[in-house]
This record gives sequence, C-alpha cells and structure tokens, in this order.
Amino acid sequence: MNNSAFEKKTGYTFKHKELLDKALTHSSYCREHAVDMCGNNERLEFLGDAFFDAVISVELYKRLEHVDEGKLTKTRALIVCEKSLAAAGSRLNIGEHLNMGKGEEHSGGRQRESIIADAMEAVIGAIYLDGGYDEVVRFVSREFAGTIEDALAGKLFADYKTQVQEALQKRGQKTVISYKLDREEGPDHDKTFYVHLVCNGKTLGSGSGKSKKEAEQNAAKATLEGGIE
Repeated sequence: MNNSAFEKKTGYTFKHKELLDKALTHSSYCREHAVDMCGNNERLEFLGDAFFDAVISVELYKRLEHVDEGKLTKTRALIVCEKSLAAAGSRLNIGEHLNMGKGEEHSGGRQRESIIADAMEAVIGAIYLDGGYDEVVRFVSREFAGTIEDALAGKLFADYKTQVQEALQKRGQKTVISYKLDREEGPDHDKTFYVHLVCNGKTLGSGSGKSKKEAEQNAAKATLEGGIE
C-alpha cells in the first residue's frame, strides 16, 4: 500500500511503512479481504489513545502553572475527545486514505467521526512505535495547536459529560454517575449505540450515536436539557 501522500501531510516520514499501513486499515477492510484482524488499526488506536492523553496532559501542566487538578482535568477532557481527534483527522483528510471495506465506505464510513478519530489515534500510536515519544510530541503539538489554544480560551465544543457531572455534584450529595449500554443496532460497519445515564441508581437521560462516546455525550446532553432536580 502506498500511503506516501498521507505521510507527507503528517510531516513525519516513517521508517517502517507497514506501521502506517496498519494505522490506516479499518477492520471492515480485513473482514472483506479475509485478512487477519490483527492487521487492522485497533491495537494502534489503543496505544495512540494513551500517548495522546499523555502529551496533552504534559502540555497543560506546563502552560497552566497556577491551575488545580480539577481544572486541568476538565481542560484535558475538552481536547482528548472524539470531536477534537475527528476535527484533526478531517483537516488531514485521513478518511480519503483509509483502507476500508466497500460496505463501510458506502454507508459513509470515510466521513464518520468515530472512524476518523480512531484512525488519528492509530496514527499517533504508529508514530510512537516508529519514531518514539519525541516524534509523537511534535506531531500532536503541531496538529492540535489550535485545539489547545481554543480550549485554553474557552472556545471549544461543549463537553456535556463534564457539565452534567458538575451540575449533579452541585446538589451537595454523594454522586455516582455511570453510562449503561442499552443496545446496539445495525451491522458491524454501521452500528448505532443506545445508552442511558444513571445517577445514584436513577435513570436521568438517554442518547444514541455512531460510537459509544457519542451516545454518552448525547445522553448527558439530554439530561441537562431535561433539567436536573
């Protein structure tokens, strides 16, 4: 697979091209082409998630010297999320470069936010394995510079999960929040997830989405819109 065009967009040259190939291979491609499922990008996604979180954490720790742990955590949550990863991936047109099954592609997979976000995490994981932590720092710092600035300026998209947690905790009682998966509908390449938010054993809001993260955000949003007693 020739991914040189995308490689140029990343600003990083891979020594081991097979790592980038894997980062850009969606599970649907492996299913349709009878390729070992270990050849898809999910393991790299797992690795990239951890290093993305670490790089942003260090950046915020350095830049927000007089901010407490709670504020640091909230700010990080605005950046280390599906929306910011998908936005960065869209700027790189990563969807165009994914190895993807025809069924997934025909259902809009190349533009699906969750797939683009997962692929970005996989690329971060691939860069770490190929070039080490310093190269990951350079890539993340460059591609998410605007996102970081917007988060520090309070201009980023709403994190409904954080908002609903803060609203519930203001009631002054012990608050235990969880998100329960109700069901999944649709084929593997085009699933819809349905979840509900539970606080201290009481269901407060439900939501759906093309990923569990999106469904949870929508359940939190529904809880806020429904009013919290």
